[in-house]
Amino acid sequence: MNDVILAATDAAVQLNGTQLGISVVASIVVLILLVTVAKLHPFVSLLISALVVGVGSGYGPVATVESFSASFGSTMASVGILVGLGAMLGRVLMDTGAADSIVGTLLARTSTRMIPWTMALIGALIGLPMFFEVGLVVLVPVIILIARRSNLPLMRVAIPTLAGLSVMHACMPPQPGPLAALSNFPNGSVGVTMMFGLPIAVITAALVGPLFSRIASKWVPVPAPASIGDESAAAVAATAAKPADRTLPPFWLSVLCILVPAILMLGNAIFEIVAPDQAGSSALYAQTLAFLGKPAIALVAAVLFSMVSLGRVTRMAWKDVNDSLKAALPPIAGILLIVGAGGGYKGVLVDTGIGDVIGRFVESSSVSIFLLAWLIAAFVRVATGSATVAIITTAGILGPVVEQMGVTTPSIALLVIAIGAGSVFLSHVNDAGFWLIKEYFGLDVGQTFKTWSVLECLLSVVVLALVMAFSVFVPLV
Repeated sequence: MNDVILAATDAAVQLNGTQLGISVVASIVVLILLVTVAKLHPFVSLLISALVVGVGSGYGPVATVESFSASFGSTMASVGILVGLGAMLGRVLMDTGAADSIVGTLLARTSTRMIPWTMALIGALIGLPMFFEVGLVVLVPVIILIARRSNLPLMRVAIPTLAGLSVMHACMPPQPGPLAALSNFPNGSVGVTMMFGLPIAVITAALVGPLFSRIASKWVPVPAPASIGDESAAAVAATAAKPADRTLPPFWLSVLCILVPAILMLGNAIFEIVAPDQAGSSALYAQTLAFLGKPAIALVAAVLFSMVSLGRVTRMAWKDVNDSLKAALPPIAGILLIVGAGGGYKGVLVDTGIGDVIGRFVESSSVSIFLLAWLIAAFVRVATGSATVAIITTAGILGPVVEQMGVTTPSIALLVIAIGAGSVFLSHVNDAGFWLIKEYFGLDVGQTFKTWSVLECLLSVVVLALVMAFSVFVPLV
């Protein structure tokens, strides 16, 4: 079978760039139509789109299936593990009350004037380990409760919180989008991506969230929904994370549990940059840093540390903590299949030789590869409504280009962040998140466009601008 794949690869390379380009464009069109018109699951849609590329480029149906399967497996072996561990960490933080501890402590020390900035920080902290939808469910009652008790307009509280959640979802591992994008690029580093992504995400959330909330509160001057009163909101916020007979964990421990994977991965990434000659050596300290800095090990360490420490201080039974791990996995099954299919799609694109065509275009044109990545991701996002599909499609298209050009690890990190920025551009009616925001905050469609949709556009553009600014100081190749 390997001989069949090699022979098909050699034949594909001989094809002209026009045929390859047409096959890729056709596959993207098919993907968009299947997701938006036929409402077909993205996993099946990506599989069919990969077949369109393989058959349309002359690569062959048998070789296409083999390539898709091999790349699907390699993607799941890396990204699947991290997504699963990230979901477990987020669930433990929620069920033990660590998330509620962070929210309560920060709000207790905040004046009314500083609430928008504090809510942006809360959104970013909760958004680092938790998926966007999970973080939203946890924080909506808090947002409504704070808006009612502080007498602030709802948008002054909601917009900064959503900004923190969304920008982390787009830019920071271990969120599934950035992890999926990294799996497509050789020499990609989770630690380096976090090192660039964290300041970019924090700056964006701090600027866009509180500042735009001033405008949004004037465009949409709505109070907190009357259907959720103070008592019921407080009850939901508390019971979402803490049973009545359990004390909340301390603030410092809750934050530490969130930061453990970031500290371990960033520590190794910084060591590799500061002492490249010693990185990878047989010295015990170098091997220890490299081991602990592996994303899977860092997340395992964070999960175990959170289970033991949070379980002990909250007197939560080990069985209950362990049940949190089990409960975290079923909701992410669909995400894992989509991510794996994206890896398979990328594998077919690589083997057909389309990377050579796109690489020559990038090298011969004056278009920045970061801007190109953002444009592709934004186009797919607007067309399909799925940030994950946008990230996977864009990374699959540009993966061969990065490999051919020999892009440096820091530039790969910035490229991943640019793709993530494009993937959140202009959330509208084909995005499930659009309707979640509308219903949770009692808005109509027009009000949701003026608030949530504009916020996503601003976040996307500001992140791209920061990526372009950072890229001035980072060599591309």
